[in-house]
Amino acid sequence: MLGVINLIHESDEMESLTASRCLATVPFGARFRLIDFTLSSMVNSGINEVGVFAQTKYRSLMDHLGSGKHWDLHHRQSGLFIMPPSTDDVNEVRRGDLYHFYQHRDFFARSTHEYVLVTRSHMICNIDFEGVLASHKASGADITVICKEQAELFGGRARKVQIDERGRVTAMQDHFGRLESELVSMEMYLMRKELLLELIDTSLAQGQDHLVRHAIMSRVDKLHIQCCKFEGYLGIVNTLNSYYQNNMQLLRPDVWKQLFFEPGPIFTKVKDEPPARYAEGAKTSNSLIANGCIIEGTVINSVLFRGVHIRKGAVVRNSIIMQNGIVGENSSVNHVILDKDVTVEHGRELHGAEASPFVAMKRKVI
Repeated sequence: MLGVINLIHESDEMESLTASRCLATVPFGARFRLIDFTLSSMVNSGINEVGVFAQTKYRSLMDHLGSGKHWDLHHRQSGLFIMPPSTDDVNEVRRGDLYHFYQHRDFFARSTHEYVLVTRSHMICNIDFEGVLASHKASGADITVICKEQAELFGGRARKVQIDERGRVTAMQDHFGRLESELVSMEMYLMRKELLLELIDTSLAQGQDHLVRHAIMSRVDKLHIQCCKFEGYLGIVNTLNSYYQNNMQLLRPDVWKQLFFEPGPIFTKVKDEPPARYAEGAKTSNSLIANGCIIEGTVINSVLFRGVHIRKGAVVRNSIIMQNGIVGENSSVNHVILDKDVTVEHGRELHGAEASPFVAMKRKVI
């Protein structure tokens, strides 16, 4: 399989968290980025050629992925390719993903792989794509879409899917549709490379330039689109509320084990830092605390990224504090998301709500 991580017009309601970065590189789970889960699943499934189609705000994406060495994609027999828009024209950049696929059609043409797996970056899961390929071949389908039966989406937005008794997709709608179904698309589509190229040419010739909305959803009756159900943990992270809730889900040991180790490990960019240091009098409970943190105060039900400093007398509850954040002495934060390099001065109180956490933007002093 040839892997494609499609970031073109990815659903994004993350507000200030994506003001200076694309959705794929939003920090998640104390030391990872959202894109790490899809990319690691591909690598663990033996996919050694991956193209990442970027659109806007991709500087942090290129910095994070680099040559792909942290995912073992930097050897001669493998490759990670980051493909930004081929033009600076704003009107061209705004066009759909099929247009951008067409602009980089030589990437597909040069690949020797028979199948293409097209995914997004905001689906947080650990999945074996080899099993999906086997299911695709056995069904004889034109396209296989990976779906999850899940009523609770923790604030995330996803397409609804309806299937018949044989697992064939009979209807697909965006999240705002009225389709009554708890089966949601994981935005992962497997098909032959020739079919994808045909859909690109045919759809663009008809004035349509979106893969799912135009090329797939409008051809549900014409193509054999098969559903492959995923049984593992799925987090859909494309809204601020879903980001907060899915980070909090990681505090459950069963979710942590299932997401990060089954069926394979999740890789990310390595940063060598010392273990977290706990000063005398520090208190922690049910929290995820990364390397390089210094804990002098109290941390409860929270996720702390690398290099966070919780000073003496500070109390952090139900919060997410990203890299190099500082909570000053005798300050209190509850239901708060602090972006990278945010400093909360001493004696401050920041309180949000579970459904609407308080968010502080990057490199801000509060």
